[in-house]
Amino acid sequence: MIVSGVDVGSRTTCALLLKDNEIVSHSLINTGVQSASTSRKAMDEALESAGIALEDLDYIMGCGYGRFLVPFANEIVTEIWCHARGANWYFPTARTILDMGGQDCKAIRVGPNGDHTNFIMNDKCAAGTGRFLELMAEVLGFRLEDIGEMSLKSKNPIKISSMCAVFAKSEVRSLVRRRVDKIDILSGLHEAISVRVHSLLKRVGVEKDFVITGGIANNIAVVRKMEEKVGLKALIPDEPQIVGALGAALLARERAMREG
Repeated sequence: MIVSGVDVGSRTTCALLLKDNEIVSHSLINTGVQSASTSRKAMDEALESAGIALEDLDYIMGCGYGRFLVPFANEIVTEIWCHARGANWYFPTARTILDMGGQDCKAIRVGPNGDHTNFIMNDKCAAGTGRFLELMAEVLGFRLEDIGEMSLKSKNPIKISSMCAVFAKSEVRSLVRRRVDKIDILSGLHEAISVRVHSLLKRVGVEKDFVITGGIANNIAVVRKMEEKVGLKALIPDEPQIVGALGAALLARERAMREG
């Protein structure tokens, strides 16, 4: 049985192929503005890498920000369910998951079977999301993928008073004009976002093992600050950005098995 999960996020899209509980291949590309064509491109890349045709797939499950725009999916599900299942595949002992996406942030509690038992989601503003860090990196003139390592070099972190993306941009620009060290500003931004995200985690209750998924898991500064705040060592999947698609594929396999 070969199944697939397609996770269309606000920033990246992942298509993953699963055969007998093993990942056969996956692709990860920028979502762009055409989610439907992007999902097809991601699927084509995953299929080509595995040497498999679309017709060979038994079931396809779509999830994520643009899940309604996966034209070839047999079914769609929420990314909450998928991240819970995907994290459970990597770490069966996982009980708390933090997934900070481009436009939302999710704190998820997971049961022993990989089903989510509770979750809190912030999708009303950029605060606590990858987009917030992306905006701040642009203002400071840094690449997004560099800011985590850079912020760890700070000797005198600056307190950022606003978590609203609009006001924070103005605050950061003002600090730059005053010639405040940009590294110290970065450290303050990472502290501010980790405080905001920690408030979500506290609302669902943090229990080990603690897992961080999504692109934010590649930001070492956020990971370390979250570890400090929850008092737990974070478990990071080998490929943190494919967890949603993996969970969707696992759910696709369950549905295919039920339907014979």
